Amino acid sequence: MHPRPPGKPTDVTTLGLPGTIAACLFDMDGVLTETATVHAAAWKETFDAFLRRRDGPGFRPFDAVEDYDRYVDGMPRADGVRSFLASRGIGLPEGGPDDPPGHDTVQGLANAKNTLVLKKIEELGVHAYPGSVRYVRQVRAAGLRTAVVSSSANARAVLDAAGIGDLFDVRIDGLVAAERHLPGKPHPDTFLTAAQELGTPPERAAVFEDALAGMEAGRSGGFGHVVGVDRTGQAEELRRHGADVVVTDLDQLLGDPS
Repeated sequence: MHPRPPGKPTDVTTLGLPGTIAACLFDMDGVLTETATVHAAAWKETFDAFLRRRDGPGFRPFDAVEDYDRYVDGMPRADGVRSFLASRGIGLPEGGPDDPPGHDTVQGLANAKNTLVLKKIEELGVHAYPGSVRYVRQVRAAGLRTAVVSSSANARAVLDAAGIGDLFDVRIDGLVAAERHLPGKPHPDTFLTAAQELGTPPERAAVFEDALAGMEAGRSGGFGHVVGVDRTGQAEELRRHGADVVVTDLDQLLGDPS
């Protein structure tokens, strides 16, 4: 991260933001980097393996679109496990943080998912959305401060692999949240912490999210503007969960005063 003193913003309406906004808080997976599909695939492989062990060949598989969006997207890993299992009426022991993949505990499934994600990222690499990079660069050129707010414990490695780590003044990720005992999305605490570290009150910060849990965090945190990024055709759901505006790519906001 690259802290800097706040600059004097230019006309931020050219960024599609209200004139009061002085800082931008970006989710990572699905907003900045093309990793949401990797996470969805890893969740599906993890949950399907568990459900197959539990229910046999006739198990009801994890839906990598609907179940992912509704129950796990944007949440810390263990919270995602609990959320999805609750949707199926399944209870598991919590287990411990060192439970290996294959242990049918909350922590075991969370660790299995993380192992798969890291493997897929190593195999496939990490790519940033060009429109998002273009937008973040314009945000910084306008003098606004920037932060990444992600539930991922791998955020630093992902940002560096995508070559965009230097575009953000602050990073609040899964590791920081664990160290500071911050509840994850849909709670607003990680976004509020990022705004605080940027020296910006929530009402002068904009949140950029693709997850329904992130929309709820933006709404409940009292942020000045919440942008929903629709990569999967869930624009109406994003609006219902708190988005002030929905785009399919961030550079659609450039030059848009609405």
